[in-house]
Amino acid sequence: MANTYTISDLAKEFDLTTRAIRFYEDMGLLQPERTGPAGRNRVYSARDRTRLRLTLRAKRLGLSLTEAKEIIDLYDSPRDTGVQLRKFLDVLVLHRKQLEEQMADLRANLEEVQEHEEEARALLRKVEMEK
Repeated sequence: MANTYTISDLAKEFDLTTRAIRFYEDMGLLQPERTGPAGRNRVYSARDRTRLRLTLRAKRLGLSLTEAKEIIDLYDSPRDTGVQLRKFLDVLVLHRKQLEEQMADLRANLEEVQEHEEEARALLRKVEMEK
């Protein structure tokens, strides 16, 4: 019998709230089986667990949930792994470029802050010397 997990099992294992897991389900990243009265109980498969792990890894990389879903869905399809890897590389290249742009902006901002800090220190020294 395949391993199955409750929403509480996954929440505890991945240190998430059950609300976050339900959100990932709403986004189509997870597709648990529904059991019990009116299908209120969620039963997650090993596949769902793996998809959740991959989703969290994609988030750590800074990918959007939409990007994560696209990539994870490719691995579920019977397509050639070359297609999957090219898509993954495309997303990573785009994301790296965005991060590099953000880093350049942060560096420029840091330089500006340092300039203002130096000016403020010089003015403070001047004020203190006039006393």
